[in-house]
Amino acid sequence: MQETTSPNLIDVPRTFTINDILSKRVSEQGKEALFEIQSGLGGTWTPVTAEEFQNQVHSVARGLIASGIEAGDTIAIMSRTRYEWTLLDFACWAVGAVPVPIYETSSAAQVEWIASDSNAKLVIVENAGHASVVAEARKNLPLIQDVLAIEDDAITTLIKRGESVDLAEVEKRSAAVDSDDVATIIYTSGTTGRPKGTELTHWNFVYLTRNGVLSDLKAVIAPGKRTLLFMPLAHVFARFISVVSVTGGSVLGHSPDTKNLIGDLATFKPTFLLAVPRVFEKVYNAAEQKAGTGFKLKVFRWAAKVAIQTSRAWEGGGRPSFGLSVQYQIASALLFKKLRETLGGAAEFAISGGAPLGERLGHFYRGIGLTILEGYGLTETCAPSAVNRPGLIKIGTVGAAYPGVSLGISDDGEILIKGDHVFRGYRGNPEETAKVLQDGWFHTGDLGSLDKDGYLRITGRKKEIIVTAGGKNIAPALLEDRFRGHPIVSQVVVVGDKRPFIGALVTLDPEMLPGWLKSHGLPSMTVAEAAENPSVLAALDRAANRANEAVSRAESIRKIKVLTTDFTEANGYLTPSMKVKRALVLKDFEWAINELYGGPVQES
Repeated sequence: MQETTSPNLIDVPRTFTINDILSKRVSEQGKEALFEIQSGLGGTWTPVTAEEFQNQVHSVARGLIASGIEAGDTIAIMSRTRYEWTLLDFACWAVGAVPVPIYETSSAAQVEWIASDSNAKLVIVENAGHASVVAEARKNLPLIQDVLAIEDDAITTLIKRGESVDLAEVEKRSAAVDSDDVATIIYTSGTTGRPKGTELTHWNFVYLTRNGVLSDLKAVIAPGKRTLLFMPLAHVFARFISVVSVTGGSVLGHSPDTKNLIGDLATFKPTFLLAVPRVFEKVYNAAEQKAGTGFKLKVFRWAAKVAIQTSRAWEGGGRPSFGLSVQYQIASALLFKKLRETLGGAAEFAISGGAPLGERLGHFYRGIGLTILEGYGLTETCAPSAVNRPGLIKIGTVGAAYPGVSLGISDDGEILIKGDHVFRGYRGNPEETAKVLQDGWFHTGDLGSLDKDGYLRITGRKKEIIVTAGGKNIAPALLEDRFRGHPIVSQVVVVGDKRPFIGALVTLDPEMLPGWLKSHGLPSMTVAEAAENPSVLAALDRAANRANEAVSRAESIRKIKVLTTDFTEANGYLTPSMKVKRALVLKDFEWAINELYGGPVQES
C-alpha cells in the first residue's frame, strides 16, 4: 500500500473543544469583528465582535436550558445558510447539545427519518414553509417537544425563555463538554439507501481547524481575511468553515439566497471563496455568454486562452515568455479585472471541493488572479483530508495530505484516510461503521493515485466502475466532469456496463441554453427541441470528443443520448449535495440506454 503523511501541528490539549475555540478567539480578539450581518437586501454589513457573539451564544444557550435541553440532546436545524444557524450551532455546543442539520429542501419523509434516527428533541426551522414540512412529519415523532421558526423570532423567544437561567449554568455545561463528545450528526445525502448519521466529535473539528491555521493555509484564513458563506450549512464543508473562521481569526458573512450572491459578493468583498466546481463552471460560462457574438466573443476566448497559457507557464516556478506577458497585461485590462470584480474584487483564493474541478478551469482562474485550492474530503472526515497549498499547487490534483492526516492507496486503488479528524462511526449502525473503519483507516470508496510528492489525484468511485462487454474497467468520473464543462450541459451519466462501448446520457442546462443559442446564431428553442437539433447535437459531439482526449480510445464516449428531463434535487435524481443518484438514473432511463445501444444487454 502507498502511504503519505503530513506532520501534525496541533498546539492545544487533547481536551480542547469547540467551546474552547470560541473562548480562545474572544481572549485574543474579543473587540474585533468575528461576523458581519447584512441589514436587508443589498444593505450594509454590520460587524459583530467576538465578545458580542459569545454573549449572544450564552443568551441563546440559557434559552435552550430553559427549554429542557440536556447535555447530549439533539436539536435539528432546517434552514438556509444564515447567521442564526451558526449562532444556534455554538449555543448548542455551549450546553453540550448536538445540532443535527437538515437540508432546507428536504421532504417530510427525509425530515422524519433524520429527526427519528437522531432522536431530535427540538426542531428549529427558518420559516413557515419549513415548519409545515416538519408538521407533516411530526405525527410520527413523539420525542419532538417544540418547533421554532427563525423568521418567527425563534432567537428572541429562546433568549426570553432563558432570562431566569443563571449564566453560571451555561459555563458549567460548557466546561463539562468532553472533546470526545459528539458535536454534530450529519446525515450523508447518499446516492443509494437511507442517509447514515455521521457522528463527528468536538476533537474532530478542533484537530482539523487548529492544524489548518498553523499550516501554510493560514495565508487564506488568517486574521483580517474574509469569506462569504453561501454553501448549505447542512453540508460538512460549510460547518467546518464556520469553525475554522472562528479558529483562524477571519471574518465570516452569510448569504442565504444565491440569487443575490453577486450583489452580496460586491458589498462584502471576501478575500477567499468556497464553492463546488459547478459554481466556477457557471461563472465562466456566464462570462462567455455575456461576451455575446462576433469580435467580443473572440476577444473573450483569446483572453481565456492567455490566462490558461500563463498559468501553465507558472507551473513549477516558471515564467511566461515576454510575448505572453504582454498579451497577459492586455487581457487583464480587458477582462480579468472585470471578472475579479464580479467575485467581489478582493478574492485571492478559492477553495473547491465535492467534485474534480478540471485543469482547464483551474488554470483559467489562476490566470485571472484567483487561485483555486482544490481539496478533497468527506462528511466522515469532517471535510478536508487533502488540499493544495498556496506555496505548492498542482492543478489537476486535490493536493497533499492535510496537516495531521495520512493518506493511503490500497492495492485495488481505493483511497484510505487516517487521522484524528476521522468520524467515530455511523449512529446506531455498527455494521456499516465496521465496513469502512478498518485497522485505523477509513475506507472512502473513492479511487485515486499518489504522485512522487504525495499529491492525490481522484480517478473515480469503486461502486461506479463500468465493466464493458470486452472486459475493460472504466471509471466514469473523469469523462463526466470534462463533458460537463460545456456551457449547455447540465449533467452527464456515462454508461456502458456489459455493453460493447461507452456511451453517455446528457441533460441540458435550461438557464444557459437561450444565451448559447443566440451566440451561435441559432433560433430560440425549448430543451426538447434542442435535444434533437443537429447543430446542438454536433456541439455536444464535439464536447464529448474533448472529454475523450483524457482517456484511451477503449474508454472514450462513442455515442450520446440527450434527455429532455434534467436531473435535479426536486425530481429526486440529485442529492442535496448535487451528486447524481446513478442507480436511480440507470433504472428510470433504461429505455434511453437501450435506445443508445439498439436494444437491451445481450446475455450470453
